[in-house]
Amino acid sequence: MIVLITGASGLIGSTLCARLAAEGHEVVRAVRGRTPNGLFQGRSVVIDMARALEAEDWLPHLRGVDAVVNCAGVLQDSARENTRNVHATGASALFAACERAGVRRVIHFSAVGVDREQPSAFSASKLAGDHALMERDLNWLILRPSVVLGRPAFGASALFRGLAALPLVPAMPGTGLLQVVQLDDVVSTVSILLGRQGPFRLTLELAGPEALTMSEVVARYRQWFGWGRAKEFVLPGWMAATLYRLGDVAGLLGWRPPIRTNAAKEIARGATGALEPWKLATGLQPSSLASALAASPPTVQERWFARLYFVKPAIFVVLPFFWIATGIISLTTGWRSGVELLLNTAFEPLASPAVVAGALADMVVGAMIAWRPASQVGLWGAISISSFYAIAGTILRPDLWNEPLGPLMKILPILVLHFCALAILEER
Repeated sequence: MIVLITGASGLIGSTLCARLAAEGHEVVRAVRGRTPNGLFQGRSVVIDMARALEAEDWLPHLRGVDAVVNCAGVLQDSARENTRNVHATGASALFAACERAGVRRVIHFSAVGVDREQPSAFSASKLAGDHALMERDLNWLILRPSVVLGRPAFGASALFRGLAALPLVPAMPGTGLLQVVQLDDVVSTVSILLGRQGPFRLTLELAGPEALTMSEVVARYRQWFGWGRAKEFVLPGWMAATLYRLGDVAGLLGWRPPIRTNAAKEIARGATGALEPWKLATGLQPSSLASALAASPPTVQERWFARLYFVKPAIFVVLPFFWIATGIISLTTGWRSGVELLLNTAFEPLASPAVVAGALADMVVGAMIAWRPASQVGLWGAISISSFYAIAGTILRPDLWNEPLGPLMKILPILVLHFCALAILEER
């Protein structure tokens, strides 16, 4: 079959593309930005679900396609994401295009429990997308997975690993039970259903065989890593709310933290479902979290990732603060010291303009590092400025290398930290 997969760079979509291609299907990856194909041999089309809001936007990409699998999804509205457009309006346009193009078979990913409760824009828009598909004259299947965990680390799968690496594990108050489901089982479901003539017009909840608290999920990951049970503490309500709000701020800056207010609302109701209809429709026996982890021993890469998970946000808070604060200090309380550094050098006549230019450059790179779409450029800018400071300082004030506080010596670890930030910048 020729299968178009939307959200093909995501957790489910990317794994599904690889599985279907390995099984002999011709896969068309629909991604919203230029994404390297790597060793993937199928085709890719660039189309943004949040902007492709008319059937005409999708029709050119559906020529010759036999089936569509919609894996596109976002957690919360932000500078880069729009829940209504992705889950409802854009999805509805895709379904209408499928109907017009004669693409009868559509498999659509929703989320468990959205038909019972919609505490946030995420679940409300997911349900609207479900209804839009149900109204179409198509052979549709709606899959509503619980929290999906797998070997790839993104979203909840990454968060649980990061929490497992902490010596003291914080537990969010007011969270519901989770029947976490394995990524391999989810992908196998699509593979099985694509290969059958039926059933059609069916909604299935994909949920794991056991209901766990978040603390129990984290404990399973600690066991997997080979670490002893950690001490746990429940965060005060005000502290948890503050963390969710900080996650929202990060979202506005273009980052995708899993801890945001939509996540708080959704996790409060839990993620549980009835798995018997799923088992009957596919013949699958969903894996428990413990058995899935036991079948795939952790590597050093997993341990590195887990331990770096919360180091990364700390780096991307500290670096913008460092650069912006340095610029502000240079223009205020540190003005005199900055000018005095250039006295008795070739730049003495330009001391004041040079300090101003340096301060403004510092603040610009700090702001760019904080803004996710520009963070890579900002990091390279910071590396360039630091290198310039080191070279200029060596030429104009070589004595600073011998200063007790090491103003030039400190540039070396600063450079290393920026290269570390570049190394862990990618999100998926």
